Amino acid sequence: MPVERRLRLYHTHTQEHLDIVYRRGADYVAESLTRLDRFLRDHRTGDVHHYDPRLFDLLSDLIAAGGRPDAEIHVICGYRTPWSNEFLRTHTSGVAKNSLHMQAEAIDIRVPGLKTSQLRDLALGMARGGVGYYPASDFIHVDLGRVRRW
Repeated sequence: MPVERRLRLYHTHTQEHLDIVYRRGADYVAESLTRLDRFLRDHRTGDVHHYDPRLFDLLSDLIAAGGRPDAEIHVICGYRTPWSNEFLRTHTSGVAKNSLHMQAEAIDIRVPGLKTSQLRDLALGMARGGVGYYPASDFIHVDLGRVRRW
């Protein structure tokens, strides 16, 4: 029996919950990836983009490393259209012009029960992409880009 990989997610802007097996053994579950893409849609426009499933593996490994493999991950931001990204750039700070959110290769999260600083340190230790730390807003950014930190 192949090992199942599961994610439990809560989207802080849409108040939606998702508890889903997205992978069985080496095989990603196509219907689950479609549901995850919809769940992580741009909450401002409703636009959906296909996520790189390696990001889901990163999230699963991250909460397992934190000793909370069944934790519900709070999603602050998933996919962003170029319009949403520019809107955020002009109305907030710390938003990259060419953000990987627009490629569906980034996500902003927090995990209740884990300090955001601990989550950041775990993500940095994994060295699987970029890690941003936003202590004032209590979330981290993880992406599948080159290894870097801010």
